[in-house]
Amino acid sequence: MRLSFGQQMQMAQKQVLAPRMIQSMEILQLPLIALQERIEQEMEDNPVLDQIEPTEEAPNREDQTNPDAPTESERELVVSDDTNNEDDFERLLNMADNLPDDYEERSRPSRGQLEMESDRRHDAMANMVARPESLQEYLAHQLSWFDLSEPLRRMCEKIVYNLDSNGYLKSPLEDLIGSRPAEAEGDNETWHNEQMRLAEEGLAIVQRLDPPGVGARNLKECLLLQLTPGLLFYEELQVLISDHLEDLENNRLPQIARKTGFSIETIQEAWEDLRTLKPKPGSEFNENFAPSVTPDVFIDRNEEGAYEVRLEDTQLPSLYISPYYRRLLKDGGTNAETRDYIKRKVNSAQWLIEAIEQRRNTLTRVSQAIVDHQHKFLDDGPAAIEPLKMQQIADKVGVHVTTVSRAVDDKWIQTPRGIFLLKRFFVGGTTGADGQEVAWDRVRLKLQEIVDNEDKTKPFSDDALVEELAKHGITVARRTVTKYRKAMDIPSSRQRRDWSKQGKD
Repeated sequence: MRLSFGQQMQMAQKQVLAPRMIQSMEILQLPLIALQERIEQEMEDNPVLDQIEPTEEAPNREDQTNPDAPTESERELVVSDDTNNEDDFERLLNMADNLPDDYEERSRPSRGQLEMESDRRHDAMANMVARPESLQEYLAHQLSWFDLSEPLRRMCEKIVYNLDSNGYLKSPLEDLIGSRPAEAEGDNETWHNEQMRLAEEGLAIVQRLDPPGVGARNLKECLLLQLTPGLLFYEELQVLISDHLEDLENNRLPQIARKTGFSIETIQEAWEDLRTLKPKPGSEFNENFAPSVTPDVFIDRNEEGAYEVRLEDTQLPSLYISPYYRRLLKDGGTNAETRDYIKRKVNSAQWLIEAIEQRRNTLTRVSQAIVDHQHKFLDDGPAAIEPLKMQQIADKVGVHVTTVSRAVDDKWIQTPRGIFLLKRFFVGGTTGADGQEVAWDRVRLKLQEIVDNEDKTKPFSDDALVEELAKHGITVARRTVTKYRKAMDIPSSRQRRDWSKQGKD
């Protein structure tokens, strides 16, 4: 069957779609430092790419206007909010194949913005410590964000300074307690139980710090700590990590599929996400020193008190198509082979420029949507974090959930409460008695508080814990309470009662 010209063009477009889409997604997923390296590599590989360093003046090309140059509307990369698009990069797929005769450099910051940026950098350098923080110092600094009692803070610090170079706690909690001081009140058993409870609570706090996975006692716990409920394959990854790590290592996918009921495709996709987790979260700290973190996103507060995001990408060079190669294309003496080569390189360069601009737009909109949702966290601290799923942000921004996942991957955000990974703002939750969503972190804190204050001779059963949580406006199922009690290393009510009797004896 003979294809029409339109069908042939459509097939040709599909053939180039995959590599271009892959490049766009790769650009979106890159953190700032990696993006700088990617641009440097592209500059080496593509001779038609030219750049304006952030400190350079833009070349005056006002006299190089061309009637065939792209219009402002054609250059517009922002997808309107009412566009029902599946992917934020759909605009890139419609890029014209014709060679642009002119391509203006991207918008540059005003002099005032440059002066503000210079002042901010000067302040940052003035406050920079003489050497990088160690892993322990980095974690101890984060403890200042929590309102802790003095005994609990000392226990957290003891745990932090007993972590190995990979961020693991190899010492049993029992060893961290030490011997009972002579001035301590109560008998040995009571004192020991209280110290164990303090150590378990302290470990739970340390395991909430960055880098994700720190404070784990084994590989499974380390990987599980890095999971957030907003991940696409959150539940599948929990099962794979808890029960099938050895099967994955030996590529026994059919066996996993039979045991779990997951499809082979789902297992493979979840496995890809699993490979992005870090089995040694402390290994990036060279000689026990924390690596420098460059935030991609910063939060400012405007005059009305609202939080606004801005991207830290002013040090990226502005890319444009070299006028020299445009003139070669216009030169009638240039042979066909050279013209084809230049045209391919120009198309590749324009695609890169638009992909970088799209990354800027997508990351800004996604970050702003996250900040808008988590403003209570910024106001009141980590305990006020709200439940949030990636799908919620995808719906709000108008992109596919995979776009959100790639946008937040390995990106850091500077907030008034410190530097965080963007993906750490995605947390699961449950519906409270008042119909409001409650983050799981708040549920766990309240559960620990109830157990700490219970009558030790008549500890709450899991059913009773459900009722107690409900009194505080938190409605959860019994199996959920059991799951989190075990995850927090809280013994059953029977064990807690037996320990209480032993303490009295």
